[in-house]
Amino acid sequence: MAWFKRTDKGIKTSTAEKKDTPDGLWFKTPNGNIIHTRELKNNAYVCPDDDFHVKIGSKEYFEILFDNNKFTELDKDMKSGDPLKFSDTKPYSSRITETIKKSELNDAVRTAHGKMNGLEIVVACMDFNFIGGSMGSVVGEKISRAIDYSLKNKVPFLMISKSGGARMMEAGFSLMQMAKTSAKLALLDQAGIPYISLLTDPTTGGVTASYAMLGDFNIAEPGALIGFAGPRVIRETIGKDLPKGFQSSEFVLEHGFLDFIIDRRQLKSRLTTLLNLLNN
Repeated sequence: MAWFKRTDKGIKTSTAEKKDTPDGLWFKTPNGNIIHTRELKNNAYVCPDDDFHVKIGSKEYFEILFDNNKFTELDKDMKSGDPLKFSDTKPYSSRITETIKKSELNDAVRTAHGKMNGLEIVVACMDFNFIGGSMGSVVGEKISRAIDYSLKNKVPFLMISKSGGARMMEAGFSLMQMAKTSAKLALLDQAGIPYISLLTDPTTGGVTASYAMLGDFNIAEPGALIGFAGPRVIRETIGKDLPKGFQSSEFVLEHGFLDFIIDRRQLKSRLTTLLNLLNN
């Protein structure tokens, strides 16, 4: 009768033999919905229960956009220098080295070219995990070189922004990237090559004030924070409460700064349709 009645009381498994649930196996959305990470990946990192768009980086966007995840990365070994010998709580050079090791990224943007549903495209995608996706000299240079590739090969350019703005550790060198990237995009415009800007959560500061808002089409993911200064700073400056949903992509769309909002699950097909319209 041992099947039905426990003869030995207490748990006999030693601590060494215990098996824990692997980290990252499940994901919990802000609304409390829980989803298996495999299902999340198959759904373009969007929770099917509440359509919450999980924050993802260049690795995941490249998987979603490029056919069979095949692409050629541009300038992948480029890394930031420390022209100002900047130091705050730690030297900037040490911060860069530690972030590269932790994030397995060389800087806050990756650029690549490949095919999206058979169409040639150049994609520059920012990574928030690298010092808040901040825009430094390497970010500006890599984006500029990606635009050069688009110009040379007459290939559409897609910019996926996710950033806290300019990188303070590079001061003026960082701010100069706003002008440089904007000038390069003007060359794309003169050449008649499509430029699509996708704003994701969050897109703020000098990135919003430059290339993120200069697309032939400015589009965004649902619920993304889009603005220049943060809402807390604005509220304290003007001394008034802000409207509900202020700086969300829906609010920005309503006020005319976006062309449309796009669900990530439809991103590849909608971009393909858009580019086919522009090419005809």
